[in-house]
Amino acid sequence: MTEKTNHTDPTIDNQKEEISLRGKTARRIVKVANHMPVLGTLRVNGILQNLISEHEHIWHFPENLSNTVIDMGTFHFELLRDKNNNARKAKRRIILQLHGGGYYGRLHNTYRAVATYYNSLTGFDVASPDYRVAPENPYPAALDDAAQTYNWLLSQGYQADNIIVSGDSAGGGLSLALIMYLRDHNIDLPHGVITMSAWTDLTKSGDSYSENFDNDPVFGGTKHTLVYKKGYYGQNDPAIPYISPVFGSFKDFPPMLMQVGELEMLLDDTASVAKKAQKEGVSVTMHTYPGMFHVFQLGLNTFPESKDAWDEIISFIASLYPNDVV
Repeated sequence: MTEKTNHTDPTIDNQKEEISLRGKTARRIVKVANHMPVLGTLRVNGILQNLISEHEHIWHFPENLSNTVIDMGTFHFELLRDKNNNARKAKRRIILQLHGGGYYGRLHNTYRAVATYYNSLTGFDVASPDYRVAPENPYPAALDDAAQTYNWLLSQGYQADNIIVSGDSAGGGLSLALIMYLRDHNIDLPHGVITMSAWTDLTKSGDSYSENFDNDPVFGGTKHTLVYKKGYYGQNDPAIPYISPVFGSFKDFPPMLMQVGELEMLLDDTASVAKKAQKEGVSVTMHTYPGMFHVFQLGLNTFPESKDAWDEIISFIASLYPNDVV
């Protein structure tokens, strides 16, 4: 298990680390893919993400896993389990995975791969809501669906202290909003939360939005990206904490691991939350990865920086259950 420290100042966190050749290559590929004119237009309108989810090939899970679609009426979620585990074990644990996509993109195979990876590293079940998205279903649809999924898990015997909430990008912000909602409604909170490049400030007030505007290989160089779309919050004030958690209170939150890339426009979205939460007494581990881009962790183990991030995630989970082997 790697040593963990609390970080709230991304300017002093791991700045001496060298970026691997594969990490640099991944960054270049991401930049090219995100700045192709046709793809860029489709992406900013949320069309590309949904074309991917609607027309991608059927995901084949390893034979030891079952993936059950749970119909919740207005949405569904997928429940991934190891067939060899006893479903009635008192200590059955689960990751509630909230996917990214700027509140426009649907669940797709990238997140099925992440769910499989989570299971392979921890043995935990994984629930992945295909929550409703904008523009057809603006706020609070995504939050409502995340809360319904969480409450369903509780109703099925998953104990709150055996649930970890994890999310990337919009899903990272949604993870924080969910925990605020649960706390505010006196619902037992999960045991921990993991965010990857969390989008926590839809008002875009952080300095990194301008400072990294020309550096960010995903969102940089243009305002024609999902970051600048208003469809999710619609006529609502984007500073509402359930929309932009950075403006809320983190009092009583469970331990948090927050990862972010150094080059992100959304860098301050993570740094500001980490600083605020720590001041409110929350155990926060923040890691800024030098030279890295938005949700680089979706590379899983294909390049060193992503692998290191996942090693840190597993160490964090292990620290939440010190008497167990993860």
